Amino acid sequence: MADVNILVLADHAEILETIIRLINKNEGWRGTGVAGYDQAEEALKTNKFDLVLLGVGVDDEAEARILRLCESIAPQTVCMRHYGGGSGLLSSEIQHALAQR
Repeated sequence: MADVNILVLADHAEILETIIRLINKNEGWRGTGVAGYDQAEEALKTNKFDLVLLGVGVDDEAEARILRLCESIAPQTVCMRHYGGGSGLLSSEIQHALAQR
């Protein structure tokens, strides 16, 4: 089974680092963190992601831009807000999102 590639966009460096660490603890999941829209756009244009998590600090405008970008260049990619705070909730969010594909 291929790895699940997850892009995480968040403005808070420590939270972003924690989310990536928790994602990468799961066998078969590979997280990539970016700190802003421009980095997210570059990552989406140069890599294939299964899921994009929009974390803390991502405002409605950035969310709308990411959704439009995903629809245009990677319509198979699921985009969703990350609301969880712990590893269990994060894992549940990701599993739920991947089940929707």
